[in-house]
Amino acid sequence: MRSRFEPDRQLTARMVVTMFLLGLVYVAFIAALIVLLKSIVLVLVIAAVFLGAQYWFSDRIALYAMRGHLVSREEQPRLHGVVDRLCATADMPRPRVAVSHMDMPNAFATGRNADHAVVCVTTGLLRRLEPEELEGVLAHELSHVAHRDVAVITIASFLGVIAGLIVRFAFYSQLFGGRQRDQNTAVLIAVVMSVSALVYALSFLLIRALSRYRELAADRSAAMLTGKPSALASALTKVTGDVARIPTKDLRTAQAFNAFFFTPALKSGSALGGLFSTHPSLERRLRALEEIAASLSGPGGRDGRRQ
Repeated sequence: MRSRFEPDRQLTARMVVTMFLLGLVYVAFIAALIVLLKSIVLVLVIAAVFLGAQYWFSDRIALYAMRGHLVSREEQPRLHGVVDRLCATADMPRPRVAVSHMDMPNAFATGRNADHAVVCVTTGLLRRLEPEELEGVLAHELSHVAHRDVAVITIASFLGVIAGLIVRFAFYSQLFGGRQRDQNTAVLIAVVMSVSALVYALSFLLIRALSRYRELAADRSAAMLTGKPSALASALTKVTGDVARIPTKDLRTAQAFNAFFFTPALKSGSALGGLFSTHPSLERRLRALEEIAASLSGPGGRDGRRQ
């Protein structure tokens, strides 16, 4: 079902290319493990189980990890009201609504498709934002659902997670059991760890590149749907500034979900660089929203038509 969120062909193309490249890496990864571990059935079963769990239960996993729970209309009438209005405007299925009891101001969308999506906001976000700012953030998250990039990021993240787990398993196996193994086994573990590390690095870079673009696409779609890019810019500035004041120990528990958040759970200046970031810089996002505001206020823009 197509929504009224503006389609983004560049985002679609990037998702297709990313999934294709990750698929090639994934096939090579499985083939290498089969050759090294001499067990086709075991490798395929493990891969299928983890992928199935990641796809089918991604919403439950994310909510559990972020201490979130589904809320009824009676519990959060303001939040449900904004989601209802936006979904009616966008002509899209209404996702389930959840709240995470965390002071860190943020929001995320998860789920395998629009019919099984969840939009979750933290209590810290609800407490800090004005109504128009909250509307902009929720429109941003609903755009992720409408563009189906939530499901793509969920599936894409699977390969990196599995490769990372294998690296850790191989490392600790070698660290604590090295004396009890012969030289051939030690070499095998080292090769598996190297292949897994390479796969993790490749998937890491591919997912980060896609994640940065999808955030810009969601900002644009949200601004165009609401017609209020300045409200979204205000929310971005406020949330980014407040996240920087959250204690580091509280941010660490959330950093595994940075790719799904409205803004990353990072201190200002703590990112390793644009290549490794899940989000564009605040300056880049604000600049893009300023350009959208200018286009909407021009002669052919939405604001221009209102005059």
